[in-house]
Amino acid sequence: MRFGLVHRLMTDALATLGILAIVSTAALSPWTNALLMFGLIGALLVPERWQSRPALRHLASAGPLVIFVIQAARLVAGRPMLDVSVEFAALLQIVRLATRRGAAHDQQIIVLALLHFVAGTVLGGGLTYGLCFLGFLVVAPGALVLSHLRREVEGNYRQGARDRTGLPVDVPRILRSRRVVGRGFLASTCLISVPIFLFTAALFVLFPRVGLSLLLLNHPRPGRMVGFSDRVDLGDVGALRTDLSSAVALRFDVPDLPEPRPSRMVLRLRGTAFDAYDGRAWLRTQAERRVADRALPGSEMYPLVRTPDPEHDRRVTFDLESLDPPVVFLPPRTIALQLHAPSQPILADALALQRGPEGEVRYSGENARGLRYDAFLAKDREPITESLSLHDRARYLALPPGLPTRLSMLAHEWTDELPNDFAKAKVVEEKLRTTYKYDFGSPSGGTKQPVDHFLFESKRGHCEFFSTAMAVLLREIGIPTRNVTGFVGGTYNRFGRYYAVRQADAHSWVEVYIDDPLHPGWHTFDPTPPAGAQPLEDTTGAVVYMRDLVEALSQRWNRYVVGYDLRTQVHLFEDATRRYERFRVQTGLNHGPLGYLTRAPVLAALLLLASFVAYILWKRRRRGRRTTERAGPKTSTEKRLESAAALYRALDGALSAQGIGRPAALPPLAHAEHLRRNQHPLADEIFALTELYLEARFGGVFLTPEATRDFERRVRMIRATRPDNTNVTRV
Repeated sequence: MRFGLVHRLMTDALATLGILAIVSTAALSPWTNALLMFGLIGALLVPERWQSRPALRHLASAGPLVIFVIQAARLVAGRPMLDVSVEFAALLQIVRLATRRGAAHDQQIIVLALLHFVAGTVLGGGLTYGLCFLGFLVVAPGALVLSHLRREVEGNYRQGARDRTGLPVDVPRILRSRRVVGRGFLASTCLISVPIFLFTAALFVLFPRVGLSLLLLNHPRPGRMVGFSDRVDLGDVGALRTDLSSAVALRFDVPDLPEPRPSRMVLRLRGTAFDAYDGRAWLRTQAERRVADRALPGSEMYPLVRTPDPEHDRRVTFDLESLDPPVVFLPPRTIALQLHAPSQPILADALALQRGPEGEVRYSGENARGLRYDAFLAKDREPITESLSLHDRARYLALPPGLPTRLSMLAHEWTDELPNDFAKAKVVEEKLRTTYKYDFGSPSGGTKQPVDHFLFESKRGHCEFFSTAMAVLLREIGIPTRNVTGFVGGTYNRFGRYYAVRQADAHSWVEVYIDDPLHPGWHTFDPTPPAGAQPLEDTTGAVVYMRDLVEALSQRWNRYVVGYDLRTQVHLFEDATRRYERFRVQTGLNHGPLGYLTRAPVLAALLLLASFVAYILWKRRRRGRRTTERAGPKTSTEKRLESAAALYRALDGALSAQGIGRPAALPPLAHAEHLRRNQHPLADEIFALTELYLEARFGGVFLTPEATRDFERRVRMIRATRPDNTNVTRV
């Protein structure tokens, strides 16, 4: 393998991994990421022979200045400073890759790649970032060693160094050489990453997670999903399902499910609800929000209906991704929430829940970067009573002006013969589910009266048309309703053992207020046909298998690496302590003198003391071995080399005495040839002695004692000679 080619490939790999570490965080805009990737590919494809051309030289000089001016203007225009700085570093890397010349520039590329990984940690640090960082650990040692070697070669060339034959150092020939880098070299340098990784992992686990670091700059990555803002145009949720976005919005797990678990689970996860319909969109007329009450001060339990009983109430565990707005999704009949709050970082807002209008729950604090929580559910027969004032009832019965009268006629036609509100709601739900067709591309969305056109003309549409039609029809006959948006359920991940809810699982349904004499309250109805009221993602196939594996790894990475905090660290040490104490009890080491010596603090102190003593003994033994090696007998080769070096030092001293000393950067043979070309009186003798030295030093010739004495005699003659000053040429 050619030295120069391997060095270039490893440097390119580091630069690519650094750029990918930034792009994978999704913190920058898609256009910026596309620009960086195309720029990186273009810079890597620039041939090395082009990098001395004038155009690239001008780019190397003016490119960073132009980029700096552009990024400064964007900063003044209001762009976040962190984004501007990261973009500047990435663009600077691309310019340097395209215009590099020599090892000094390659070392700049390595430093910029390291800065990119620091920026990737600040911006996100997901699973892709972790894989890039692992690649960086493997490639970086070899790239650094090769960069150092190349810099030494180029430095010697600039200083006029020559090889042992007296010729100038040939840098291109060295870069083309296949003798410098071999498989063993690459394997050994890459294996250096193993102890580096182990040391980094140990430092990561053991170092106190105080919460005050560069992560304070980590702004949330907005993942706005249609349907959870304060206004939803008719058709938005259906359009989202049409996009079939596979991005995971949240994950949930239902304990104690029978095995094997179903591949799909329909669980309506309520996000937000709307009370007003203006004929084209659903809106909220109420905006007041208040901080949710805790069960006890300082606890992470939030009762919504009552205080839960963790031992008997059903529980669903959620892992919510970062959304905008930060809505908390709740399954039906949720009575309380318990947060899995991370340790509180310094200078950050505390994590808290807020209760808003229409039963909405949001969270705030911790920079709103996602949430883990448990939802406690009411028992099957447990009633949940909710009162409705006359003012609120009017809100849920309001209809937009100008609705066609045939809507009211259809509502009465379907429900007039039924005895109560619940039966009327059920028949409207059933009529819509069985008479109308589910269709992503309904033509009703672009009409003046979309609900009327859906019911009487197209008779097909997506979930939002069904829920809006049911809400309007029930309001026509005096039954309070509101429209709800959320998610319809998820698909099972066999590796992570959770259900993944995706953006394409967004759904819309109806809540109807039933005036039950004993327990009035809101009840859930879903008029959408079954084909559109369940998760749409595939559950079988090789692609699904790989997708589940990657998503499970990503979830573990985010929870145990990105989400590793002081609380998790404390729990980890507590768990390790419990396991160790259980081991002591099982083995009987908790009694007598061993009971004291095997206590965790005492054992840790003994291990530290033993490690220190072992280190001292190792250092002493190593020092003694070096002394023995220096004092030990020398081989014949060592003696020959030392004798030859001593002889030339004597010759070099004689030359200096004559005023023709050899410069440090000039090899001995080249110096002797230079004296002959300048016809120095002693040149022939000096050349003969220099050749004799080179034969002894590098040619394997052993000088006999007689030859050594003759060499020394001739050196003394050179030192004692007084040549004519007019014939002396000084070097």
